[in-house]
Amino acid sequence: MASLTASAPIEPSGPRPKRIGPARYGVYAFLIISALFFLIPLYVMIVTSLKPMDEIRLGNLFALPMSPSFDAWVKAWSQACTGLNCNGIHVGMLNSIKILVPSVILSIAVGSVTGYALSFWRPKGANVLFGVLLLGAFIPYQVFLYPLVRILSMVSLYNSIPGVVFVHTIFGLPLMTLLFRNFYAGIPIDLFKAARVDGGGFWAIFLRLMLPLSTPIIVVAAILQITGIWNDFLFGLIFAGRENFPMTVQLNNVVNSSFGEKEYNVNMAATILTALVPLFVYFVSGRWFVRGIASGAVKG
Repeated sequence: MASLTASAPIEPSGPRPKRIGPARYGVYAFLIISALFFLIPLYVMIVTSLKPMDEIRLGNLFALPMSPSFDAWVKAWSQACTGLNCNGIHVGMLNSIKILVPSVILSIAVGSVTGYALSFWRPKGANVLFGVLLLGAFIPYQVFLYPLVRILSMVSLYNSIPGVVFVHTIFGLPLMTLLFRNFYAGIPIDLFKAARVDGGGFWAIFLRLMLPLSTPIIVVAAILQITGIWNDFLFGLIFAGRENFPMTVQLNNVVNSSFGEKEYNVNMAATILTALVPLFVYFVSGRWFVRGIASGAVKG
């Protein structure tokens, strides 16, 4: 009996917990450092925008505001001087929206159709056309500025919102075509052949078959285009015209104003207001972005 009761202890079933090794600690350290690298400037911008100028002059960069106030935000939105006008940057936000919405829709629409045609229909010279589009994605924009100014002036689109929308659509086409072509290349060709056997034409197959499957890549394309077009400064400055300056140009005029005192709290508030749209898009659509990439956005 004694030998039966003195049996070895029963080990718990199931997998043993993995020990955290040096590599895992290194990953955690890298992630923490990366997060601090981006969050510390954001923290400084927020606390500075909530401080009055008397408190900012004390030089306590990281200190919390003793008496938080949104006066700088109100002034940046509706009273900050952008050159000779002191109407704030809300006018620039309206112009940015007018530029953003049609530019995103047109570039994604044209890029998706072009990528679909190059993936399945293979017109004559498709590889050459695709190579030209890729080449256009790597040529610096500055090379095309003067020819575009001349062309838009000849067709009465210079210094107008349709003109800058046209420019954003043209320069977004190479990347959009690449994304959609690689995405459609991962779709089984048998689906396309079956649709052809059923009598589907170019537009019927695209609208009824390919487009419903394209939600992940459309989200990726929309995120890339929204952030790129909203953050653009060069095209808005050159092609939009003084009355149609986007928010980024208005922000530059606020920050670089040479009249009066440098109001750092207003500058920080204006910067955060300008960055709200890209930040919102990333926070809301982050998981869709990862899903779109995993489903073939950068394959091929």
